[in-house]
Amino acid sequence: MSLAPVLSPQNVKDQVSAAEWQARVDLAACYRLVALHGWDDLIFTHISAKVPGTDDFLINPYGLMFHEITASSLVKVDQAGNKLMDSPYEINPAGYTIHSAIHAAREDVACVLHTHTRAGFAVSCQKQGLLPLNQMSLQYYNCLAYHDYEGVALDLDERPRLVASLGNLRAMILRNHGLLTAGRTIPEAFSLMFYLERACEVQVAALAGGCELIYPSQEVCEKTARQHTMDDEPLGDLEWAAHIRMLDREDSSYRD
Repeated sequence: MSLAPVLSPQNVKDQVSAAEWQARVDLAACYRLVALHGWDDLIFTHISAKVPGTDDFLINPYGLMFHEITASSLVKVDQAGNKLMDSPYEINPAGYTIHSAIHAAREDVACVLHTHTRAGFAVSCQKQGLLPLNQMSLQYYNCLAYHDYEGVALDLDERPRLVASLGNLRAMILRNHGLLTAGRTIPEAFSLMFYLERACEVQVAALAGGCELIYPSQEVCEKTARQHTMDDEPLGDLEWAAHIRMLDREDSSYRD
């Protein structure tokens, strides 16, 4: 059996605006960070980012693992899923269903991040959803959406139901499926996923311990949630700079 080679698209920096190129670099960095944290699922799941100033968006080339993705290899599509630049790759049909729905409905969303992690999957299978057990989970107290499983997201008719489930929130558990965040920026989508994933990991570990759990009072839960929303600026910028420094030390090829 012959193995399909990784095709290296031509560097497109000179073919796009400076704003689009920066979005490409940041989105490629986000893919590499997801791989670095072990949140990837072979060639599946997806992260998208709006092309600044347009209704188009960038998404991963279907067939590449996340650690292989570069700024130039990202595929640019319109809201109908048509490729807008030459690419040897197609896009994941399920990714198109989910991401086109949210980008079309939410002008405030610049980046949509979806994962199939072990902890995220586990909590998505638990009827009670994310429990208010710790400081990280309380970030999402009363501001976490849920969407019931309808099968692999290939049916475009599911898009309005996805949008309705998310509402105006920025994080959602796809029941029996995984996690999703919708950030005003790429760093915010990553930050929201980082803490949502960590909250799921803590919940799985706490439930597995077999001991009686301590739940903060409703008053404390509400206070902690407010503390996370006191600043209306997008989250994650401070951490993002540190993430980029780490990536550049390890492997800066995502910038190609």
